[in-house]
Amino acid sequence: MKNAVIGLVAGDPAGIGPELLSAALTHPPAGVHLEVIGDPSPLDPGHPSPAGSLRAIAGLEEAALRVLSGELDAVVTGPVSKKHLHEVGFSFPGQTEFFAARAQVSNFAMLLTGGPLTVALVTAHVPLKDVADLLTIDEIVRVGGLLADFLKKRGISTPRIAVAGLNPHAGEQGDLGDEEGRIIEPAMPRLSAENPGVSFDGPFSPDTIFWRAANGEFDGVLCMYHDQGLIPLKLLGFHDGVNVTLGLPFVRTSPDHGTAYEIAGTGNARPESFLSAVRLAAALVKG
Repeated sequence: MKNAVIGLVAGDPAGIGPELLSAALTHPPAGVHLEVIGDPSPLDPGHPSPAGSLRAIAGLEEAALRVLSGELDAVVTGPVSKKHLHEVGFSFPGQTEFFAARAQVSNFAMLLTGGPLTVALVTAHVPLKDVADLLTIDEIVRVGGLLADFLKKRGISTPRIAVAGLNPHAGEQGDLGDEEGRIIEPAMPRLSAENPGVSFDGPFSPDTIFWRAANGEFDGVLCMYHDQGLIPLKLLGFHDGVNVTLGLPFVRTSPDHGTAYEIAGTGNARPESFLSAVRLAAALVKG
């Protein structure tokens, strides 16, 4: 059987991405072929520039084109600066939304896994003040289904998923907010009905549910917003956290950290998260 081909994109050439890509090429997973996409060479480390941002976008475009054409089986992308990409005309909130748009997929979501936690986000790259208005029963059910599918692909036949509340103490029965009773609780029976064999419980108080999941009570946590999921994930799995775009017709992963301009070119970048992203991509491609 032909080895699966995983494309590696360095990301912002002024950040630590080129160093991470180089480390990955020296530690390839068994049974896959790693191929560099775009120009992986450093460009003035620690000093982002429009030229570097344009090169990062070119790498993303080439990766999307080749994975959609079937030349690649998966893509692992290095870290970029959303701010600097937007300054040169990148019209997407992040790489997650870019790949979903290029694949013409609307049913997608952002998932992070690392250490003892796996979390999926109902809302992602939006200001915190907008989260409550963006939460809907349909969105909770949609992302919960994607999370359940991912856990099954990881070999968990009957996933146990905790659903986090939005407000402190999960709303304290309405005293601290009504989103739990108005939006999250009505989603629970639909989550169970549309995902046979999957256990959904909640909504739980966000200040305790991650401890319970990290101790093995749940296989994943469905989170209402970005930092609700990423803060505990990075606390417990900072050096091996992986970002996965759910819902794509191909595998796309990335390290769960930024460009780290302050250490770019110093030789101090730790490659564990990028290596974990490559290993997870390989595992998902190989089934």
